[in-house]
Amino acid sequence: MVRGFTLIELLIVLAVIAALLAIATPVALNAVAQAKATQVASNLRNIRSAAESFVMINKTATGLSIDNLKTQGYLTNTAGLENYRITATQAATVVTAQIVYTGGVDIDKLRGILPEATRTGNNVTYSFSIPIWW
Repeated sequence: MVRGFTLIELLIVLAVIAALLAIATPVALNAVAQAKATQVASNLRNIRSAAESFVMINKTATGLSIDNLKTQGYLTNTAGLENYRITATQAATVVTAQIVYTGGVDIDKLRGILPEATRTGNNVTYSFSIPIWW
């Protein structure tokens, strides 16, 4: 008699592995989407903080851009910020700024972390105001 696995035993093992993969795959994909949303929220907050510093120190919103925030040292780690843009308008008592993220992210997960974020078409928009004190 030859010892080994029967075809039925191999098929059962394959079925068990397939069932485990079917359970684990959505969990892993959800974790990746949540990590991406957390990273985008962190970047939006960092850019906001850098923009607030820029406006307070320079006393103007003129020249506010991701590139200027990088070159003037307000943002030190700029890896992965290629998909972000910032615009600002200055009135008498407030600077209104808007950061737009053009990369893909699950907006529902992002809003769970950063409720002020909104979807504009395929982009994420984060608007905020900087009061003028000078």
